[in-house]
Amino acid sequence: MTTFDDRENAFEAKFARDEDLRFKATARRNRYLGLWAAEQLGLSGSEADAYAKDVIRADFLEPGDEDVIAKVLTDFKAKGVAVDDKALRRKILELTGQALAEIEAGK
Repeated sequence: MTTFDDRENAFEAKFARDEDLRFKATARRNRYLGLWAAEQLGLSGSEADAYAKDVIRADFLEPGDEDVIAKVLTDFKAKGVAVDDKALRRKILELTGQALAEIEAGK
């Protein structure tokens, strides 16, 4: 094997690790977002857990975060929760950082 092959294999392995980390962090972030949104909606216990799972499932509708944002904003609007798009996006960024930090810390 040549040095080029070694570098290529290392790059591919790093890419795979980064994608795995991104997937885990996004799923964790969506769970936290779902629990936070459930609290805003007045849900608790098993209802909050079910809502968090709905938010996680919503992320599989299309690539990116727009499907999750649309779901939460629609639910907020239906219940009269005063959280706008910007505030929700800030919360997503905050929870993404929290999820990444926890995963990197081995939690």
